[in-house]
Amino acid sequence: MRGEILGVERRRFWRDEDKLEIVMSVGVGGATVTQVPQRHEITRQQIYAWRHELKKKGLWSPDAGALFYQLDIPVAS
Repeated sequence: MRGEILGVERRRFWRDEDKLEIVMSVGVGGATVTQVPQRHEITRQQIYAWRHELKKKGLWSPDAGALFYQLDIPVAS
């Protein structure tokens, strides 16, 4: 059995700053974990791997930039 190479292998080096910018762009303006990687020609799995890597290095926290709003809900009596 013979295999064919259908495309050029492309490996890119991403700096931590670039990874952090891409990871943090998820959710901005409603961007999903599917849309962000498409813009940067990477896979969704790469976003998850970078999140894990950046969290391990202490560069990213899931709670970073989280906004909490006070919500007043009337209680039904």
